[in-house]
Amino acid sequence: MSWFTYLGIENPAQMLALVKMLLRIFLIIGIAYFLNRLSKQLIVKLRDTFNARQADNIEEIKRLNTLSMVLRYIVTTVILAITVVEILHELGISIAPVLAAAGVVGLAVGFGAQSLVKDYFNGFFLLLENQIRKDDVVEIADKAGLVEEITLRYIKMRDYEGNVHYVPNGQITTVTNRSRDYAYAVMDIGVAYKENIEMVMQIMQEVGNALYADTAFNDKILDALEMAGVDELGDSAVVIRCRYKVRPLEQWTIKREYLKRIKNAFDQQGIEIPFPHLTVYQGAIQQALALD
Repeated sequence: MSWFTYLGIENPAQMLALVKMLLRIFLIIGIAYFLNRLSKQLIVKLRDTFNARQADNIEEIKRLNTLSMVLRYIVTTVILAITVVEILHELGISIAPVLAAAGVVGLAVGFGAQSLVKDYFNGFFLLLENQIRKDDVVEIADKAGLVEEITLRYIKMRDYEGNVHYVPNGQITTVTNRSRDYAYAVMDIGVAYKENIEMVMQIMQEVGNALYADTAFNDKILDALEMAGVDELGDSAVVIRCRYKVRPLEQWTIKREYLKRIKNAFDQQGIEIPFPHLTVYQGAIQQALALD
């Protein structure tokens, strides 16, 4: 038995009909591919146009980048769904029974798909309320990192060590956004109890003013150093707290630079920064050596 007979093809007319059907299916797939590529290009072009108009508004640019990413995802899903429906129609498969079967199956697995529905539902409101955007640094579900991708189902982010985390939107209950509008670089400086606190705070302020005036860093700092004062009387140190108001994501750079400079300044002034000491007892060894 030839494969023509297996397919029910008994004459050239049926063969021609089969070829036409296959051509129409390939045409549908080709059109879907073209529309998907075209829609992505249009969305990117619109995004770039709006971003150019908002060149000075970084927050708005992040929001537009996020929305364009999600819009591409939605458009691709819609085109794929329409393509599948059209192919089924060409194959002579009625859509109504398929939809009815899908309804029955959907009812059967509805309880198991609750988490998936929750992912999409939460993702919609995360985007609607502009809580998270692409290139934000956030902490969600006990994970922190740079947001690389946002969809209606999950958020993809990369931490400082390069690890990639995929967090389903349904698991997000609290969002800590570390890159919204501005941030604070908070420094807790510990000095020995014997030191003159007023002099220490004066040195800290002078170092802070010098960093604020440094052209290599002043574009990252929004306000001069804010001295909070003595924050804690610890077991071995007096802790003095200060902070800078800085641009988003610059808090770590400014904090590292300030700590480096304050260490050098304290060394020059002979101010002690307490650290743990370890005492090693060698009495037994010395007694053994004396006996020898």
